[in-house]
Amino acid sequence: MTVQDASPAPAPVVRKKITGHVGFSNLPNQVRRKSVREGFQLSVMVVGESGLGKSTLINTLFNSPIFLPRESPHPAADRPKTVAIENISADIEENGVRLRLTVVDTPGFGDMVNNAASWNPILETIEQRYEAYLSQEHRVRRAKIVDGRVHACIYFIQPTGHSLKQIDIEFMRRLHHRVNLIPVIAKADTMTDEEIIDFKARILSDLEYHGIHIFQAPVYEDEDEESLDEAEEIARAIPFAIIGSERAVHTADGRVVRGRAYPWGIVEVDNPTHCDFGKLREMLVRTNLEELRAHTNDILYETWRTERLLAMGITQDPTVFEEIDPAERLQEERLIHEAKLVKMEAAMKEVFREKVELQEQKLKQSEMELYARHKEIKDALNKNWTQLMEKKKQLESGSTDVTRKKR
Repeated sequence: MTVQDASPAPAPVVRKKITGHVGFSNLPNQVRRKSVREGFQLSVMVVGESGLGKSTLINTLFNSPIFLPRESPHPAADRPKTVAIENISADIEENGVRLRLTVVDTPGFGDMVNNAASWNPILETIEQRYEAYLSQEHRVRRAKIVDGRVHACIYFIQPTGHSLKQIDIEFMRRLHHRVNLIPVIAKADTMTDEEIIDFKARILSDLEYHGIHIFQAPVYEDEDEESLDEAEEIARAIPFAIIGSERAVHTADGRVVRGRAYPWGIVEVDNPTHCDFGKLREMLVRTNLEELRAHTNDILYETWRTERLLAMGITQDPTVFEEIDPAERLQEERLIHEAKLVKMEAAMKEVFREKVELQEQKLKQSEMELYARHKEIKDALNKNWTQLMEKKKQLESGSTDVTRKKR
């Protein structure tokens, strides 16, 4: 039997339903107490042309004056050249639950003569918030991480009744992979019910044709039928046809409601038969706020983070999280160790060969120098010997001449 065959099989998962009391069924209450104590964060971006009721909708959604009234600029006043980014923060409390709300407004979008690349400042703002969150994750102390990422983008569509304009398509096409898009039809009271139904169908057709993904509330199988029906009803209402109003009006039957009064009657904001404002509020705040935050963190932010780190040259070993047999890992390590030994032996042999060659070159050079020195000394000795012999002959011939003269 090999080592691989001897590896233990994974233990089966045993599911038990206890009959007595243990206490972990109280975990949801613990999570609730912690959440209520720490509060929640929500960042909402509103994008659309001026006059579509963005500020009014936010004030109506949270039933609070988040946006203060603005003065309309004079027709002769200079218009902004680029899209501005304005952040408005507010702390809202309801039944003891605190919500830190941040609204990112984009005044100037779609109001210029040339709207080409008008979505760039908005996209840069979203990615800058991702960058700020990433830098907080890389800090040594991460106890207090402020989540400033945009969790939802409410995009306002003009109630033309025809189809999406090119600027609508380009904006959503470039931002749908960075933020949760929630398209809404502004000022829906200017259209009939039949026109709204046709307009919604055209918008959904355009979104599908251009491959634009909008936020869809997840549906869980273990939910009760009422919750499933509510989720399906909300999904069918997208894009939401909305009406915003902060004013209280009196109806014919004596009720005081938020709405708009017209000569032909009253449009109620909170009446589901008049508009989809209630469904938008249900999806955005009451039922899917945590899903918006989770989808932003787990899908949109993780996608951007992966692209950002890969662009920086940071890679991850894909085998880090793989389950590996210990025997196979030991065999791989042994092979790697042997390969390292062979490589080290080859490197040592190469170093030894280079040193031997260098030493041989030095010996040859020394031998040549010694031979040249020997030849030089030998030539000098021969030269001196020749000179001495000549002097000897001169002395001998001189002594012979002296002897002859004496005789």
